[in-house]
Amino acid sequence: MACGIHDHNSNQSHPIYQYDEHSATRWFSFENPTGQPGAGAKENNGAKGHPCDDIPAHTSVDLMNYKGTGIIRRIWLTINDRSAYMLRGLVINMYWDGAEKPAVSAPIGDFFGQGFERRLAFENELFSSGEGRSFVSFISMPFKVGARIEIINDTDKDLDMIFYDIDMQAMDRWDPDNLYFHGYWHRDTATILAHDFEILPKIRGRGRYLGTNISVIDNPIYEDAWWGEGEVKMYLDGDISDPTIVGTGTEDYISTAWGQGVFQNKYSGCLVGDDSLRHWAFYRYHIPDPVFFHQDIKVDIQQIGGNSKEKVQSLLNKKLPLIPITLHHAPAFIHLYHADSIADLTDTALPEGWVNFYRIDDVAAMAYFYLNQSTNELPPLQPLAIRTKN
Repeated sequence: MACGIHDHNSNQSHPIYQYDEHSATRWFSFENPTGQPGAGAKENNGAKGHPCDDIPAHTSVDLMNYKGTGIIRRIWLTINDRSAYMLRGLVINMYWDGAEKPAVSAPIGDFFGQGFERRLAFENELFSSGEGRSFVSFISMPFKVGARIEIINDTDKDLDMIFYDIDMQAMDRWDPDNLYFHGYWHRDTATILAHDFEILPKIRGRGRYLGTNISVIDNPIYEDAWWGEGEVKMYLDGDISDPTIVGTGTEDYISTAWGQGVFQNKYSGCLVGDDSLRHWAFYRYHIPDPVFFHQDIKVDIQQIGGNSKEKVQSLLNKKLPLIPITLHHAPAFIHLYHADSIADLTDTALPEGWVNFYRIDDVAAMAYFYLNQSTNELPPLQPLAIRTKN
């Protein structure tokens, strides 16, 4: 079986002790940009003649432009300017099978799982950065007739150095079960009150939702109120108003509980938990627990926070944008949310307890998924000003 969706989280289509006569190993780098046999190390008599290159402001470079069938197994790169501005200003685009629209278009830092463009050493099932200075993806990316990967420098600054290699298996056949890899990044600098943030807008087709990494700047107007009560919702195969899959809270979705600190596991974690800057960056990858869709999918997360009834009432007294939705006085869970009115927390009939409430925050998310098409219907990447604001 050729590698497709069935083993996307494994870099082996065969056990390591087996020979595969249907594939050939190819690497792309500035030392061999075509990846062709015998075409590497042509400069400086083979003595490290072209390990890196530059990307001047408002220009682009192709890291790979290959004709044929293959599976990208690993992408590694590093750059000399790893500032937050550059990591949101450099864009990685991926095109499959000659498509004009990229299947992936995302800021380079977010694509490689580094929320807020922090230079962090980490490793999970899909991404790693050994010492916080490199960017590595282990996602398998099959293509039938060709692949092109480019980096665009969308900033006003020249990038002096980029090093990379893309490791690929050239294949002599295409497995009809293969799906194309896609990615979507989006940011709302101020979410809309009582409207869920779209991690992945609705897409049509057959495929598999692979997961997300999310970055939140929690809004300081809510003072020390907790921001992470929002549930993840997945609308599958014709769901309209009510989702098939729904979680129980933000930290629950990434497999922790009762708050959210910094940790990293294979499939979920929180790489940034900075109370002073109010920055939170976390991930969940659905590898052992696949999420398949057969017609369409949409993935949302609610912007819901919580605190004591007294604290939430004090925020309401300040006329802040919030809507109480539930009051938890164990074991009672009292519903407060009405679309046309705001609950009166001073009502003496209400007990003391924990109040969850809709709120407004700055949220960005990178979604990863496989689709049975080489292109998707998603909007283009947002402009640099939105990507780098604050």
